[in-house]
Amino acid sequence: MRIAVVLFNLGGPDSLDAVEPFLRNLFSDPAIINLPGFVRRPLARFIAARRAPIAREIYGHMGGRSPILEETEAQARELEAALQRSGHEARCVIAMRYWRPLTAEAVAAVETFSPDRIVLLPLYPQYSTTTTGSSLSEWRKLASRGRLKAPQHEVCCYSFEDGFVAALSDRLDNAFKTAKPEHSYRVLFSAHGLPKRIVQRGDPYQWQVERTVQAVLERWQGGPFDHTICYQSRVGPLEWIGPATDEEIRRAGAERKGLIVVPVAFVSEHSETLVELDIEYGKLARASGVPDYIRVPTVRSDPMFIDGLARLVAAALTSPRPVNCAGGRICPAGRICGHERTSSHA
Repeated sequence: MRIAVVLFNLGGPDSLDAVEPFLRNLFSDPAIINLPGFVRRPLARFIAARRAPIAREIYGHMGGRSPILEETEAQARELEAALQRSGHEARCVIAMRYWRPLTAEAVAAVETFSPDRIVLLPLYPQYSTTTTGSSLSEWRKLASRGRLKAPQHEVCCYSFEDGFVAALSDRLDNAFKTAKPEHSYRVLFSAHGLPKRIVQRGDPYQWQVERTVQAVLERWQGGPFDHTICYQSRVGPLEWIGPATDEEIRRAGAERKGLIVVPVAFVSEHSETLVELDIEYGKLARASGVPDYIRVPTVRSDPMFIDGLARLVAAALTSPRPVNCAGGRICPAGRICGHERTSSHA
């Protein structure tokens, strides 16, 4: 079968000049700022202009650009190889939400490939209306205007998919092996934050992050350990879900706890890991008296993670509804469930 797999991610600026337009695209998204367009768009320009100098400094630590596209391209090539081993002629196409290659470019690339089937695969393990929901909505809008006639299938989420959890657990195990025996450690499972009002409207993201951590703990064979789920990247005046990662770092310092920090909602390295966790929070940990600070790498192109994505693609091809890692609805009542939507043209 000739398959196009569309990999969705947020994207990141490819130069310092791209930082402000990247931010403008981000804050223009109605999934991020839920206001009428005539208010949202000028507000997005204002916020982007104010935040651009800080953001340029952040990307300056990474050579003036985000590495997320190269990370995603590596995942795409590995996933293509895994699908080809299964007998498919597969092409993975990248659709970034806020910077190039944007969704419109991905639609054009899929049209050129002319596949028999299309699988929409977000690189967000946990579903949120602000990430998966926004990316898929943009795809549906633009794809409906094009010449795509092939059946489309969707992956909703995979917060406790075996390959993803195994890759996380393996990295955590490696971190414990580097821990210093003279220190007591706490594991911080850190995820990108979300305004509390979005969760209160039914977004399942926080619940799914908790399921990821639960799955890692259930897989762990080394005995119980001190751990906390926390949230990073808080911006603006709204109340966000917590506890905040920086607050947990200060608490660990006050208790003289070493820290092992596990990014549980990112599958590639970018500004939130390389700068926020490594540089900013590393500095905070030292200033707060944390005796040892270990940051666990993201899953990136780990073979266990890639094989898990290939299994999700295979499952999606046989399902008229978006699939997840369990086969049916996983989110509790009252939470938005991407699984219950019928896939486009399936």
